[in-house]
Amino acid sequence: MRLFSWVTKDTNINFMGARTFTYAFSIILFVLAIACISIKGFNYGIDFSGGILMEVKSTQKVNLEDIREKINQVDLDDVNLQTIGETGTEFMIRAQAKELNEKEQMAAVNKIKQVLGTDTFEFQRVELVGPQVGDELKKAGVIASIIAMLAISAYIWFRFEWQFALGAFLGLVHDVVITVGLLSIFDMDFSLTTVAAILTLAGYSVNDTVVTYDRIRENLRKFKKMPQVELLNKSINDIFSRTILTGLTTFLAALALFVFGGDTLRSFSFTIVWGVIVGTYSSIYVSTVLLNFFDLRATIEAQEHVANPFGNVD
Repeated sequence: MRLFSWVTKDTNINFMGARTFTYAFSIILFVLAIACISIKGFNYGIDFSGGILMEVKSTQKVNLEDIREKINQVDLDDVNLQTIGETGTEFMIRAQAKELNEKEQMAAVNKIKQVLGTDTFEFQRVELVGPQVGDELKKAGVIASIIAMLAISAYIWFRFEWQFALGAFLGLVHDVVITVGLLSIFDMDFSLTTVAAILTLAGYSVNDTVVTYDRIRENLRKFKKMPQVELLNKSINDIFSRTILTGLTTFLAALALFVFGGDTLRSFSFTIVWGVIVGTYSSIYVSTVLLNFFDLRATIEAQEHVANPFGNVD
């Protein structure tokens, strides 16, 4: 017996029947995400906050308290030590050094290497980001995300109708805000890599939405007498097997990256894993369900009339 044998082309799940509940659920999640972002903020990575990031490997298992005592000899604020990997011989040093310029940061790095010693420790990765560069990257990340969502919505508008573009845009905003809210709740590293994952999430979500929209438009022309709620339900069911199987393969690949990718890719892989879940949900219960507020059949018929004002002439 196949594990997902219940996912067939003939599924008849009443997705639209749960729309009242999902309206409330989505609004609650959205408000909670906004509240968490406003109150708690983000755990900005070195990319955005500016400072020093070092990944160090020792020849033996490390004691973070001993390491901290040595690093305290260096004049740095807000130093954070964290073990990485499973052997206990690797750790990460993160120091917020917003008041230091690049030359002073490099001097601090050299002093850290000096107090730890290069015989016992191997410095595998060193990153320096000045405060001005960090602020510029933060602004660029926000602008890139907004432009991407607007461009995707413009494409949907061009390909379909404005009602579809509105549904796709609200679905993207829903996915992005709730995702960054989770990153804030779990205090995950928010860096340029995370922004890349958010843009990937947006692309995945809208891809699923476009497939659903294609089927809705096709069914609007095919079933001219079918009630709209029933037609939307049928359209979702028609491509549900494709949605589940595509989402599952992407989810498993992202989950493997989350489990085995290490701390460096933790926030990236988490965003992708969650993005598959929330993107699948929003393509049905935000982008598609929203269309029920509009008279889609009248829109399609009006477009067909404009394209062929005299009707079919024999």
